[in-house]
Amino acid sequence: MPPTITQRHTEPGVEGGGAAPGDYRAVFHAARLAMAVVGRDGLVLDANAALGRLLGTDAADLVARGAAELAGLRDDPVLWSEYREVLLGQRRQLSCTRLLGSAGGEGRWAEVRIEPVPDGRDVLLLTLVDVTERRDLQARLRHLQMHDPVTLLPNRSLFFERLAAVLREASAAEDGTGRIGVCYLDLDGFKAINDTLGHRVGDRLLGAVAQRLTECAAPDGHLVARLGGDEFALLVEDSRGTEQLCDLARSVLAALQRPFDVGGQRLSVSASIGLVERPAAETHATWLMQAADTTLYWAKADGKARWTLFDPERNAHRMTRQALSSTLRPGVEREEFVLEYQPLVGLVDGVVHGVEALVRWQHPRFGRLSPNRFISLAEENGAIVPLGRWVLETACRQGRRWMLEHPRAPLVVSVNVAVRQVWDSDLVADVGAILRRTGLPPRLLQLELTESAVMGSAGRPLEALQQLSDMGVAIAIDDFGTGYSNLAYLSRLPVSTLKLDGSFVRGFRPEEPPNPADETIVEALVELAHRLGLTVTAECVESAAQAERLARIGCDTGQGWFYSRAVPAEEISAMIGGYAAAVGGN
Repeated sequence: MPPTITQRHTEPGVEGGGAAPGDYRAVFHAARLAMAVVGRDGLVLDANAALGRLLGTDAADLVARGAAELAGLRDDPVLWSEYREVLLGQRRQLSCTRLLGSAGGEGRWAEVRIEPVPDGRDVLLLTLVDVTERRDLQARLRHLQMHDPVTLLPNRSLFFERLAAVLREASAAEDGTGRIGVCYLDLDGFKAINDTLGHRVGDRLLGAVAQRLTECAAPDGHLVARLGGDEFALLVEDSRGTEQLCDLARSVLAALQRPFDVGGQRLSVSASIGLVERPAAETHATWLMQAADTTLYWAKADGKARWTLFDPERNAHRMTRQALSSTLRPGVEREEFVLEYQPLVGLVDGVVHGVEALVRWQHPRFGRLSPNRFISLAEENGAIVPLGRWVLETACRQGRRWMLEHPRAPLVVSVNVAVRQVWDSDLVADVGAILRRTGLPPRLLQLELTESAVMGSAGRPLEALQQLSDMGVAIAIDDFGTGYSNLAYLSRLPVSTLKLDGSFVRGFRPEEPPNPADETIVEALVELAHRLGLTVTAECVESAAQAERLARIGCDTGQGWFYSRAVPAEEISAMIGGYAAAVGGN
């Protein structure tokens, strides 16, 4: 048997640094650090008592045993290879953390280190530091960090950690056929309970909800997590298809619809649920959760207390709206918008008396877009203000050109104005400045506001309308008859024109069964408007028969495809000075 470390240090010629030869043996065996001397063949030459206690055996029984087995290095191919390199002198040292076996059957975690003995002898020193308690503490801390203290469910961090792991495993799999699903929900009505009964009751309710969700997920072992607030998620790692997700959502809804008994109080909540299911190898955690969040929003928008399955087409529409919304202002700056004009034609004389300016967006990605695709977005995000200024100035410049080209038949240019333009900008100042810059007389400009925006106007909007009217600008109520229809306001507002909504005009189609009530209503509105000194424009005129009947009951002008679609400015010039009825096709 090779000499032990004690024997080596009692040989003549070994320097002891002033210590007696036996001190090394005493220090080695009395040390609290578990140690062993290992030969280049990997066998233990000597072991101290601390190592024996750590491994649950007598130190003498460890001599001649393989160090790799004692330190748990055989189980890991990478560590075993690195350990062999240390034995052969190809690697200086090895450090790692391993789970050790013991005679008592209780595993202990140890930091393992093996390196050459510093006295220059051709042996290695193996040291093991017991870190079991430290790891247990770390595990407890991690559990606290990864679990919600209210519901004891996995929290957002653990949910996303597990989701990322599942997606990594799916990407590494050879077949790549696995699918993954997410059931993302939040509680309807929880905020009211939390605000009125207090957070203590709210927390107990969340705990009860978590219990029911866990019961729903238990049969298939789905991970249930609280993502925050009243939001929960169920992760379906091996999804069998959307029907499985739908069944899970149904069971969740049914479970949560049963009343909860919380501290003697009977409480009721429901849930809105978004469902997403995708091939795991083809998705990303961020996309998956964004889709789940979007679908949850749909469920709420559709009426709450329901589940909704992710719809790619609906999502594409949402993404398009977002893309349009974010590029509206830059689009105005890049001059991507154009105006077309639809004539306003006298129902009796067939003369083009004016035009309505209609904006189109030549979008670089989505092509030519009509106003119904972007005006509501512009009103939502405030882009309607710069866009409205551009439309107004462009239309006024064009009106000035027509006035100079056809001084005997000047056209009134009608421009739509959103109510937000009145509130978010100084519309009166904008109109005045634009008229001065373009040279268009105020009498040739008409501003159209919707009935819902005008009726009931007070304060700033009413003041703005009055100032514009005093300036000489005409005010028209667009889509009249679809909103409040509070006729009393007509005598108080500075309005000059009513534009009858197309829903009235459609009843005048020859293919439609005649409805005497429609004609009576329109005739009454026209008579009332004329008594108030207002002119009437009928929208959506599509046939000669409609135009004839509207003229018979007194409408002043008509607008619609019977006369012309909205066309570029140059085509309007050909219509000025008269309009032959034969031209009025599509």
